[in-house]
Amino acid sequence: MYIMIGGGGQVGYYLAKGLHHEGHEVLLLEKNSERYRELQGQLGSSVARGDACEVRVLEEFGCARADAIVAVTGEDEDNLVICQVAKIRFKVPRTIARVNNPRNNVLFVKLGVDRTVSPTDTILHIVESEIPHHNLVPLMELTRAGLNLVELTVPEDSPAVSRTLQDLKLPRSVNVALIARGDENITPSGETTIEPEDRIFALVTPEGESALRETILGEAVGAS
Repeated sequence: MYIMIGGGGQVGYYLAKGLHHEGHEVLLLEKNSERYRELQGQLGSSVARGDACEVRVLEEFGCARADAIVAVTGEDEDNLVICQVAKIRFKVPRTIARVNNPRNNVLFVKLGVDRTVSPTDTILHIVESEIPHHNLVPLMELTRAGLNLVELTVPEDSPAVSRTLQDLKLPRSVNVALIARGDENITPSGETTIEPEDRIFALVTPEGESALRETILGEAVGAS
């Protein structure tokens, strides 16, 4: 199958890597030039620079012959546009979109996206299964992608308290998907401020887990 992927974040990277390993023809589109150069060094010709929201870009890289397109950017609006253009303009038979805000899921389905995936919803289901309250708990190991889903509780004396996620400058190997604050479940953005006792749910690589511990708990990298 020829599969196009829009969005070169951690999800797009590991998805492209996994699909390529399975023998599929894969093209990952990333519009940021710096990130594109990083990906090119790891994925070679399987990555191209371009905005998957643009008709010209999709046409240039053969969207009309794609068997499926997967939109996994960090912006729901972009993911919806990518899927709609692919479906309506290029008649791609299968469209799959990441939905960052679960409230948008119904809209995506109504507008013709074939399949939606909501990391937040997935984590919420896990939260609802009465996870024990520990400092840092591995919830599931995404072995094929090399990622862990972890829960981290912010202590009162955390150096991250009262700072925004954007200010923390977490590496790309840390993807904060959900913050549970009391009875409230927050889909975080860069402007979200960290508070004591927040429960942070994140997808991380092993290196990302160390970075998360250091930033939130004040632990030195490599500490047990």
